[in-house]
Amino acid sequence: MASAAEKHPYPQAPTGPSPKARARRQLDLAVRGWFAATVLGQGLFIAFILLFYYTSVFSGDFAAWNAKPMITGYVEGDGTGNQQFALHVLAAAIMTSCGLLQLVPQIRTRWPVLHRWSGRMFLAMAVILSIGGLWLVWVRGSYMTIPGAIAISMDGLLILWFGTMAWITARQRNFATHRRWALRTFIVASGVWFMRVGYVVWGVLTGGAGIERGLSGPFDLFWAFATHLLPLAVLELYLRAERGSPMAQRAMAGGLWLAMVLILGGSLGVWYFRWWPAITA
Repeated sequence: MASAAEKHPYPQAPTGPSPKARARRQLDLAVRGWFAATVLGQGLFIAFILLFYYTSVFSGDFAAWNAKPMITGYVEGDGTGNQQFALHVLAAAIMTSCGLLQLVPQIRTRWPVLHRWSGRMFLAMAVILSIGGLWLVWVRGSYMTIPGAIAISMDGLLILWFGTMAWITARQRNFATHRRWALRTFIVASGVWFMRVGYVVWGVLTGGAGIERGLSGPFDLFWAFATHLLPLAVLELYLRAERGSPMAQRAMAGGLWLAMVLILGGSLGVWYFRWWPAITA
């Protein structure tokens, strides 16, 4: 009878993907899940802006803004402030739509012209929103607390910084670095959306602990800054996990799946509890 060595005289090549390849596949799949949840959540955000703000702006019914609780909506006699607010919300829908297009790899590879022009539109709208947001806060006085105003201003300055770096690196054709700056810009530019999703998630999980009138509670003050800094920290971890060990990639994949669940739940919740009632009021 032939021995095992005679049956297999040569070492057998390993079959199947390596642990590193499997970990990277798990990370890529988690990214797709996070992106799908983000598309749904930001799609609902865009729909709300179109159905609530666009209809009121183009019909001239600016007073309808006040049907939705906000810091400063329509103010009679404040023509400049009302116009700036209208520009702010109109630009938000364009920026959010173009930002989502930037994350679709098929668009980058198959339709590079669309990718470039949607990217330029995204950055232009981000600049308009950042400068307009700073004006609304510090000139119009659209804030509830000084820490909240500082947090909003920080987000606006980060958008301007990251967007500038994304533009410079694209002009230099340093696409690997451009990708990182563009992702950072997308994250901080989504701060308003993250804020609303986070409030719903926290409210459901804790019953609204730390949320007070005037947005002055412990959670209010924490979330004012964390609404853009926490997602930004998750992005930085992801960028490092891409080049990290299989263990780091699997851990990051688990974190992204958790983020997907929270985004889905928060997005559906804010639509059901806040946006749809405002649209149908």
